[in-house]
Amino acid sequence: MGSGRTAIVFSGGGARGAYEAGVLAGLCEGVLPRLPPGFEFDLMSGTSVGAVHAAYLAATSHLACGERSRLLADVWRGMRIRDVLQLSPRDLIGVPLRVLGATRLSRRLRAGAAVLGGLVDIAPLERIVTERIPWQHLGANLAAGRPGALCVTCTQVRTGHATVFMDGPLADPAPWAYDPSARALREPIGAAHVRASAAIPFLFPAVRLGEGYYVDGGLRQNTPLAPALRLGAERIVVIALKHSPAPGVGNEVPPYPEEVITQPIFLLGKVLDALMLDQLEVDLHRMELVNRILSRGTEVYGAGFAARINEGVREVRGLGFRPVRAAVIRPSEDVGRVAADAWARSGGSRALGGLAGLLVGLSRIGVPRDEADFLSYLYFDRSYTRELLDLGRQDLAARADELVALLGGD
Repeated sequence: MGSGRTAIVFSGGGARGAYEAGVLAGLCEGVLPRLPPGFEFDLMSGTSVGAVHAAYLAATSHLACGERSRLLADVWRGMRIRDVLQLSPRDLIGVPLRVLGATRLSRRLRAGAAVLGGLVDIAPLERIVTERIPWQHLGANLAAGRPGALCVTCTQVRTGHATVFMDGPLADPAPWAYDPSARALREPIGAAHVRASAAIPFLFPAVRLGEGYYVDGGLRQNTPLAPALRLGAERIVVIALKHSPAPGVGNEVPPYPEEVITQPIFLLGKVLDALMLDQLEVDLHRMELVNRILSRGTEVYGAGFAARINEGVREVRGLGFRPVRAAVIRPSEDVGRVAADAWARSGGSRALGGLAGLLVGLSRIGVPRDEADFLSYLYFDRSYTRELLDLGRQDLAARADELVALLGGD
């Protein structure tokens, strides 16, 4: 097996996370069994729904590949909107008051952490996090170095800064000492940390961890590459949740009329894409730029090039540059369009039923039939999540040989 630490990075994206589960299932079924016996990622990093998957993967590293993938896929394959969103008539009446700040939700999680604010009850999501992840095995798996570090990214409400909670023998907060916009804390990770990372602002309550309240890590670091890079990963598998057409293919701007472009829900979906997904492209471009600089610099100036420039880099960054190989698995289809098609086939709000279905159905008002970016984040229903599961498996299968070569060190 090749040298250098390996990492897997999970993005945030609400119901789009079903795609991650499909990729992970395909990874357990078609890649990990082809690697040397005993292979496990050294580092696992996730934010929002990606934090759920990172924690699940770390807590199940003692299981056989097939069982790990089956248990996770079963959750998403049977998903119902009530499994995540719980909205009673009383909640619906109270939503306008909470929007205006006249009242608030306040309770405690099963894990003991307090929650505050939000528009809807998070009890169903709490059950998924606490019951579907075998927390009793996480500590032992980390102690055995399987993985060496689990990183969960949240956003601190008071400061707005990204906070990386990390656990395991490879966890090291030191590389964050030079970053004014983020901090890292080494402590035992539990269900409350994952719930905080998945707390979509305004919709779900903020979760208290220590002396502060935290929400969705995707606001500042939706695809948490930084923890993997700062902890020394040299081979990284990144699971992205936004479809990117090939250059020159499918990049035409749809001729939407002005009344569509000014619809709040339509705009919110586009804003979420820009805020939560597009930063990954910037990070990947920066990583490739560093790789090119190191490669070309070594060709021109010799083998000592990296060591010489890293003397200056460490003074302002805390650690030097190094070559990093990465494979990015992303949806081969537009996820918003997948959501729109699933919504139309299933019967929409009528099929979902209840007030939660009505809430999700509001995301379709004034939006073109084939545009459902906002819906794609909230549509926690098996009519949609099954589609994403299958898409994730297919996309992973198409890249399986590449991933075996990357993780096997070829």
